[in-house]
Amino acid sequence: MTREASFWGWGWADKFPSRQVRQSFGGQLQAMLGFEPKGPFDPPTIDDVRLEPSRIAPPASLPFVTDDREERVRHTYGRAFRDILRGFAGDFSAAPDLVGHPTSEADVVAALDWAADARVAVIPYGGGTSVVGGIEARVPAGYAGTLSLDLRRLDRVLEVEPTSLHARIQAGASGPVLERQLAEHGLTLRCFPQSFEHSTLGGWIATRAGGHFATVYTHVDDLTASVRAVTPRGVWESRRLPGSGAGPSPDRMLLGSEGTLGVITEAWMRVRPKPRFRATASVHFSEWSDAVSAARALAQSGLFPTNCRLLDRREAALNFVTTDGTHVLLVGFESADHPLQPWMERALELCRDHGGRSPKGPTYAERDEKSGDGGAAGAWKAAFVEAPYLMNVLVSLGILVDTFETAVTWDRFDALHADVVTSVRGAMQEVAGGGFLSCRFTHVYPDGPAPYFTWIAPARAGSEIAQWDAIKSAASEALMRHGATITHHHAVGRFHRPWYDRQRPEPFAMALRAAKRELDPNAVLNPGVLFDP
Repeated sequence: MTREASFWGWGWADKFPSRQVRQSFGGQLQAMLGFEPKGPFDPPTIDDVRLEPSRIAPPASLPFVTDDREERVRHTYGRAFRDILRGFAGDFSAAPDLVGHPTSEADVVAALDWAADARVAVIPYGGGTSVVGGIEARVPAGYAGTLSLDLRRLDRVLEVEPTSLHARIQAGASGPVLERQLAEHGLTLRCFPQSFEHSTLGGWIATRAGGHFATVYTHVDDLTASVRAVTPRGVWESRRLPGSGAGPSPDRMLLGSEGTLGVITEAWMRVRPKPRFRATASVHFSEWSDAVSAARALAQSGLFPTNCRLLDRREAALNFVTTDGTHVLLVGFESADHPLQPWMERALELCRDHGGRSPKGPTYAERDEKSGDGGAAGAWKAAFVEAPYLMNVLVSLGILVDTFETAVTWDRFDALHADVVTSVRGAMQEVAGGGFLSCRFTHVYPDGPAPYFTWIAPARAGSEIAQWDAIKSAASEALMRHGATITHHHAVGRFHRPWYDRQRPEPFAMALRAAKRELDPNAVLNPGVLFDP
């Protein structure tokens, strides 16, 4: 039996708890959050949803395109708070007019050719996990309709080149699908974003997703050897090379292009043998400043741990990692080649230099991929994968919740963190009467961290979007004041456009718009994302 995804919320439909379980959970949350949830409320059935009729009919020349009602519902939103909120309310008025499921690159070419002639906007679709409005069919006026082009039937590992450790993979392969195929060769891509279960390789490339590694190979950029995409002007394919100094990189231009320049159909990716050796430890700190200093020392040590994720005391409690009021640094190393004791011993020594203590000490294991992690690291890993499901529950309880992330240099981090805390708490107080804010580091670099914030606040029925807008704006303005990026790994989409326009140099924006005009002269590819058509 095929497992069914939720049509309105995150992930699998069967993981949404019963009303009784949600009510009990709301009671537990009250003590942590300081306010009482209003729910639980119940979600709609798919027959309850509100949907406008399709403005255009599927063309006979494209048999893989449909105007089926359920298909349109399931391709309406990503999985940001405001998406889940609208889905939970049964509002699917933003649905695309058509949905396409190409099974070949030729189908993609045919769809783009038809769309250009019919003046239909094409929105490339992977796993539907965008949290920035990147796949919503909200396009400027002047289009006859919208087509959501779902690439998930292009999901094969086409070729493995073991000498160079490269694999050619179709863009529609989800994380589990491509990992199962690579495992047949004893290999792994080892790119595990939080959306791993549902998101796709093409989506990772198009949004410059952050992956498994906290240092060195932090972005899918670092794992991409070459990219192939279909543009309205023809096929764009770069050479598979270990490196090149031949002008600006064609791959770099497609990385982060969010479906605006072409539809990514496949890529050669840098893969690796599955890890054999692992070392893990959790280090506790009484002071946040000491924990930050330890993370910086590790990032600059040249040890390059696989995992170096710092959770402040609120984040640690929210994810059931610890409830003793300490900040926790999760440190891990892995290798397919050698045991890791010297690396871990030096990492823990650096942490002790900054006041850290590891109550249970390090754990060393030689094991296969199926073995689980124990202790705080295991609790965090489980919570990390399950965290997005919490948004479904909180929306049903009448609670606002969202996350935002950034990256900033170490010299500016303390000021940024203080400003974000003041600004977001102030906004939550103003529009919601209070709220909860936590912080963690998802990735660390020698020159700065990637802090990731979670906020939770009471919702006012009917005003949730306005509340979200106010809190999101306060957070984003704080990032801009300190020269941080508007997004480290969640992409720009439609939600981040106002701040992305301010972040990028204007001559670069002009160059992007010129490239768009040449590659997509009819402006059919995801209009409104990154730049206006």
